[in-house]
Amino acid sequence: MRAAARIAIVDYGMGNLRSVEKALEKVGAQPAITRDITDIAVADGVILPGVGAFPAAMANLCELGFEAPLRDRVDAGRPVLGICLGYQLLFERSSELGGAEGLGFLPGPVEPLEAPGLKVPHIGWAPARVEGESDLLAGLGREPAFYFVHSFAPRPADAGDLLATAEYGTRFACSVQRGSLFGVQFHPEKSSTAGLRLLANFAALCVRDGAPV
Repeated sequence: MRAAARIAIVDYGMGNLRSVEKALEKVGAQPAITRDITDIAVADGVILPGVGAFPAAMANLCELGFEAPLRDRVDAGRPVLGICLGYQLLFERSSELGGAEGLGFLPGPVEPLEAPGLKVPHIGWAPARVEGESDLLAGLGREPAFYFVHSFAPRPADAGDLLATAEYGTRFACSVQRGSLFGVQFHPEKSSTAGLRLLANFAALCVRDGAPV
């Protein structure tokens, strides 16, 4: 068994790529920032990052040809992790900037945060309340703190997909899992010890589950 997971970081022009790469290197993975769709197929794991607006992100993903290989990975049960906007893209649609269709890997919409009396975007540290069991969150306790920057959040239609929630005005889904598909609204690469532990857990899952069928 390989000691280090080969993890492709999808470069579609809207991600905080270098900080994700550095965090993965710190936990002993072998990350590669890529625009080559072949890398999506051969990597042990794939991370879909993202910073910016949902409609532009989906347009970029489709234009660069990433949608089909990502779907093939998800259908094959091989590890994929969406971070921040990349997490939102896993869902069916978003109402941001007039609305756009998402990748549709998970049922449910992406809607504005309901945070009456609070500033939006939500920026800063918040505890994530673990709602389900997952190897992704192993060793993190029941309420690890992570760093958030977002104005929207998914509303998973299937309660079985929910891993963790956080609160900003109201409680929202901040982490999900369906099989080997994972998503987190927060930035693990900016979340100190807890974030690095989560990325290390993902890398271990990639070694275990990521080999091509």
